[in-house]
This record gives sequence, structure tokens and C-alpha cells, in this order.
Amino acid sequence: MSEPLLQLRDFCVSYGPVEALHQVNLDVREGEIVTVIGPNGAGKTTLLSAAMGLLPSQGQLQFNGQPIQRPTVEAMVARGVGLVPEKRELFGEMSVEDNLLLGGFAQWRRGQRDQAARMQEVFDIFPRLKERRAQLAATLSGGERQMLAIGRALMARPKLLMLDEPSLGLAPLIVREVLLVVARLRTLGVSVLLVEQNARAALQVADRAYVLEMGAVAIEGEARTLANDPRIVEAYLGLGGAARAAA
Repeated sequence: MSEPLLQLRDFCVSYGPVEALHQVNLDVREGEIVTVIGPNGAGKTTLLSAAMGLLPSQGQLQFNGQPIQRPTVEAMVARGVGLVPEKRELFGEMSVEDNLLLGGFAQWRRGQRDQAARMQEVFDIFPRLKERRAQLAATLSGGERQMLAIGRALMARPKLLMLDEPSLGLAPLIVREVLLVVARLRTLGVSVLLVEQNARAALQVADRAYVLEMGAVAIEGEARTLANDPRIVEAYLGLGGAARAAA
């Protein structure tokens, strides 16, 4: 089996005396979609933030075979990691096109001048963004803003894209559309670490899954297997109670 693209070992994060993540072990391999599910407050967003270098952490983080002693945002971006945060953090008074160009700015500063080609790749994935390229980001629908947030991250051509709650606040049909795009990223050579409150949708699109509870990994395995695990069904898929009620 190939070496993981992202490897966390005994990964811990604390807020003062409170330990938010406790000795998390997690792998993401090339071309793989890995999801992290769990209840609110389990530490899912903290995990992504710390892996991106936004929060101090302890333990081991290795990316693409190289250990990173003190992860920083700059170091992770330079190595090919992108993060789409829960709040999307778009520039509302700028156009769709300008938001996308900002996504590739770090590469432009390094002398890479292929932003037009990258933007066309994003438009191929999200044709709706091409139709709205001159529109202000603040005027987009919720689904379109999520597409723009993902597209902006893709402008940097990441090896690993971390997504925090991409379905948040979206209608079910739009959630399906967004997650189908997430599944397509695998074919483009982008690995995905997906944090998602919608466990059912996440397990349908992912290859493997980790269940995070109270800051620690409680269960891990193939996504298809976990989708049929009675513990997951009962706790996260909302079927256990319904089945009892019908009995």
C-alpha cells in the first residue's frame, strides 16, 4: 500500500487546559476521499484547522512523505494543501472571476502564469460560475457560493483539498450537486479530506471514514462498511429511531 499523502499520528490540539483533539491517527492517500463525521463539538473543524496550520498542535504531521514539525498556513499551501472553511470567506464585493484569481495569487507570485488555464478548468467543473463570472460574489446563491469557494481553492491546484461542512445551509438537491463535484475531484488527482455533518451524504461519496467523538477517533473503516454499521446508523444516519417507531 502506498504511503499516505497526509498522515497524522498522536495529533493533539488544546485550547488552554482543554484538550480538543486527543491522539488522533488519520491517513489520506492519493486519489482518496476521506470523511470525518461526528456530533457537533467533536473536534472536526479543529482537526482541519490544526492540519492546515491555523491552530497550534502536538504530535506528528507528515505530508507527501515529509514531516512538518510546526505546520503553518504558508507551509501547507506551499506543499499543495487547500482549505475551504465552513464560512467560505469569499470577497462579496468582488466578482466571481476576481475571487478565482485571488485563489491562484500565491502561485502567480512564484512566477506561475497559467491562471487563465486554471480558471478554465474551474469553469469546466462549475459551468454556472462561468455564466456568472462578472457577477459579485455576494449576489450568488448559497450553492453557487460554495462552488466558488471550492473553485477558488482549486485555482492553487492542491494535492489535498480539505472541505469543512460544504453542505451547510444548502438545499438537498444542491448538496447532492456539490458532493458529486467532490467525488469528481478524485478523477482530477485531488485527494479530499471532508468534514461533514450530513453523515449519510458523506459516507456515500467517501472511500474511507473516521468517526470523531469528544476529540478522539471512535470508529474508522471503509465508508461503505460504516454506512451499514448499526452504531453509525443509530447515532448518525437517523434510521434507528425510525425503525423502532415503526416496530
